Amino acid sequence: MKREKLAPLSRSELLRDQRNVELLRLLGDDPRMGLSELARRVGMSAPAVRERLIRLEEAKVIVGYRLLIDPSALGYPILAFIRIRPTPGQLAKVAELARARPEVVECHRVTGEDCFILKVHLPALDDLDEVLDRFLVFGQTTTSLVQSTPVPPRPLPLIGGGQASAAKSNGKRLRAKSGRRS
Repeated sequence: MKREKLAPLSRSELLRDQRNVELLRLLGDDPRMGLSELARRVGMSAPAVRERLIRLEEAKVIVGYRLLIDPSALGYPILAFIRIRPTPGQLAKVAELARARPEVVECHRVTGEDCFILKVHLPALDDLDEVLDRFLVFGQTTTSLVQSTPVPPRPLPLIGGGQASAAKSNGKRLRAKSGRRS
């Protein structure tokens, strides 16, 4: 049976629907939750939930599903952030090198004095020198080693959800108490 193509909805239209927001919340808590369980929890049929998920994917609200593995379990107990300030003309080369290095798991181009922030996982502290030497050819580096992670990666608060609404309310209350207007 061929799926009928429905008119695409905008991201904002999709996120105004509380059932879509609830589906995102449930998947954020447990990305492996099956369609049947999702459908049961939001009070819909599995085909209807599947259609909603497809629409959320097509609109790029859902951009992927990930498997999170503890880097230490794979032999990478060292986590570092490296800021890079490229010398003139070296911007593209830094980005290219970051893409080529397997220990670089994230690379962000940022504002400020530094142009890049890299997230790097390493098997040992001794391996940091080799990584830094590769990037020093293209500019200055500043490295921070991670000691602990008090807030591990987590889903963003969803619009219309308790967390986002509570944060906005608390901000308004704090400004009201201090006499400031927003």
